Amino acid sequence: MSDFVSGFWNIYVVGLVLISIIGCAVFLWSQSSAKHVAGQTTGHVWDEDLQEYSNPLPSWWRWMFYITIFFALFYLAMYPGLGTYEGQYKWSSVGQYKGEMQKAEEQYAPIFKKFQSQDIRAVAANSEAKEMGQRLFLTYCAQCHGSDAKGAKGFPNLTDSDWLFGGQPEQIKESILKGRDAMMPAKGVKPDLNGDQIKDLANYVRSMSGLASDSIRAQRGKELFGAACAACHGPEGKGMVGVAPNLSDKVWLYGSSEEVIIETITKGRTNRMPAFGEFLGDAKAHLLAAYVYGLGGGEKAPVAAPAAAPAEAAPAAATAGEPAAAEKK
Repeated sequence: MSDFVSGFWNIYVVGLVLISIIGCAVFLWSQSSAKHVAGQTTGHVWDEDLQEYSNPLPSWWRWMFYITIFFALFYLAMYPGLGTYEGQYKWSSVGQYKGEMQKAEEQYAPIFKKFQSQDIRAVAANSEAKEMGQRLFLTYCAQCHGSDAKGAKGFPNLTDSDWLFGGQPEQIKESILKGRDAMMPAKGVKPDLNGDQIKDLANYVRSMSGLASDSIRAQRGKELFGAACAACHGPEGKGMVGVAPNLSDKVWLYGSSEEVIIETITKGRTNRMPAFGEFLGDAKAHLLAAYVYGLGGGEKAPVAAPAAAPAEAAPAAATAGEPAAAEKK
């Protein structure tokens, strides 16, 4: 009822409900006082000789209806159902949901908080955190990325090394919290491309990842690539983080056939990952990011260079009375 700003609708709903209940009760009462004439029919005839007798409802049947009326009145007194009246119990589905969420928060918040203070890489290696992260993933992510996180057409694989917005733990968490928007404009930055040129470009793009292509078309497409595509994908098609994917790594979000690539160039692509920050909160997103990172596709931490060996100690003096060279300075 909160969607209706006029008080008329509150009165309308209350009146409609009460009139319906009272009308049902009056009809039942009229049936109990109706006179019964043996053998009287309603006048309806089917199949030439099949008639309907005009008999009143049995008493046990009427009393079942009376019970439902009494129950309806009790329910409407205790629970919301009469317009904006909240009922004696003050119950609402929103209130019940908030109560259940608060109870769950009190029970599980300390567990999530324990992992929230840890580095994502460390959380990814924890077996308990991995089980919790998997349950979160299956609940909120598997619908798009699949239960095995290998994705589908239009939904990226989270187990490989191809990350458009970066595969570092912090970048994965940011993707979960804030979501991502990606858009490839139709015909890149060269809107005057014709069909034949687009086919040349498609063949060149396929050749970049070692796929079969027409060498002549690929050569022509290479010349077009710099003008139409290199601004986002780079001159070698290696892509740029957060801007455009790598076209040379044999990872294809929408497919690698010539027809699909032509469609992508001609029509462009638009994709979005929704933000889960407000819904999940930082603690759950932290755990979920650790699980995704632990699937094996996340970028590994750079290996630190080995520390330089300490300088050898100055040689001992040849004689007990001669000081070391360092001590002379």
